[in-house]
Amino acid sequence: MGMNKKGNIYSVILISVIIFMVGMIMVNFLKPEITTARTDLNCASSTITDGTKLMCLNVDIVLVYFIILVLSLTIGVITDKLLI
Repeated sequence: MGMNKKGNIYSVILISVIIFMVGMIMVNFLKPEITTARTDLNCASSTITDGTKLMCLNVDIVLVYFIILVLSLTIGVITDKLLI
């Protein structure tokens, strides 16, 4: 008599929804910091150097990377219980 390793799928979905909600709440804390970084780097100026342009692109993409991280984490939690 082996144990069921899948567990209760509803609890896994609930945990993944909680992870997703906390991640999306954290996005609201990242937005003002990104705006501050863009202002400090003077990204709106047309006379910035190439290195500063690269830093501005990196600052801009942080929010997208964070959202992808949260989505992959929630999908990973769900598929972990479904595949084992």
